[in-house]
Amino acid sequence: MDYREGLIRNTEFFTTTELAEKLKMNVQVITRKVQAGEILAYKVGKDWRIPEPAVHEWLEKHSNKNLLTPRQKVIANHVKDEQIKQLPVKRTKRKYLLEYILAQFEPNRVYEEEEVNRIISRHHDDYCLVRREFVEEKMMDRVDGKYRRRTGYRFSD
Repeated sequence: MDYREGLIRNTEFFTTTELAEKLKMNVQVITRKVQAGEILAYKVGKDWRIPEPAVHEWLEKHSNKNLLTPRQKVIANHVKDEQIKQLPVKRTKRKYLLEYILAQFEPNRVYEEEEVNRIISRHHDDYCLVRREFVEEKMMDRVDGKYRRRTGYRFSD
């Protein structure tokens, strides 16, 4: 017996009607999701055949364990390999990303400007902009060219 033949033989397939019954959903909803490619399926004649692993994969994508907070969504959408290419214009999104960088600094520790620039550069190319926004947003204090993350600063929820 060929490996693929064994795989097919050991995989359960559902029709859209069977899957709808099993998940207690409307058959048209399942059919639309299959036709849109949300659920992997194979068209056999006029009917669709949905492999059981594809059902598990689709359910896993929609499980409540995958719910992200607004902050996590923004970070997931804007941070790639710890780098932020561009800060968004929208204030709340921008603040989440500034706080992402700010978290790299210890509260109350005094930093030289060069060290601040080096830390910011790991995450964003325009360290001058980020440094200025840290001060404007009262995330950091700047005194005599030295920077300190404010201990009283509360991160957004």
